[in-house]
Amino acid sequence: MLAGYDRVNPKRGDTAMRKMGILLAGAIALAACSSNPPPAPPVAVVDPNNPLFAPGYMATAGSSDQFEIQSGQLALQMSQNPGVRSLAQMLITDHTNSTNMIVAAARSAGINPPPPALLPQHQALLDQERAAGSGAAFDAAFQQIQIQAHQQALALHQNYAASGDVPALRTVAGQIVPVVQTHLNALQSMSVAPPLPPVAPAPVNRSGERG
Repeated sequence: MLAGYDRVNPKRGDTAMRKMGILLAGAIALAACSSNPPPAPPVAVVDPNNPLFAPGYMATAGSSDQFEIQSGQLALQMSQNPGVRSLAQMLITDHTNSTNMIVAAARSAGINPPPPALLPQHQALLDQERAAGSGAAFDAAFQQIQIQAHQQALALHQNYAASGDVPALRTVAGQIVPVVQTHLNALQSMSVAPPLPPVAPAPVNRSGERG
């Protein structure tokens, strides 16, 4: 005899069967809910402009390197000061190398780094150097602007080395710090002649003129 089936009152048996079916369906649904995994935690939003996150750090560091490389090339064209020219060549070599280090570290971490490009703040500094002219005027502007740029770069790499989000990039940032510090020390101790004051026009000799 089927459970829940009543020969005397078939309708009452049908009702009992329906109730059992409902209870069984509820139990199955409850078991399915309990076996589902908990919802995944929300994904953290990465600010692409924050230099403590990989995108912001790589963009700023790449722009800084491009500025230093182009500044070095400009100094080789505009300066005759041996100290400036020697430092310019050092900037080209070292900042090309630091870009390569960052690219390699990013790829080792599964990140596809963007191609280095000048950000507006570095483009403005480069424009200031170009506007300085040549000779002693360029040398003085170059030293001042480079000190400012290297102080900013030093803070960038130091901060990322301490608190950056990608371990491979943190390691490279720490390796770049002493290189930037060496450049900054050389800039601060570099002997640059002050630019000559503008020459006043010679007075016109009017002694031969008649009133």
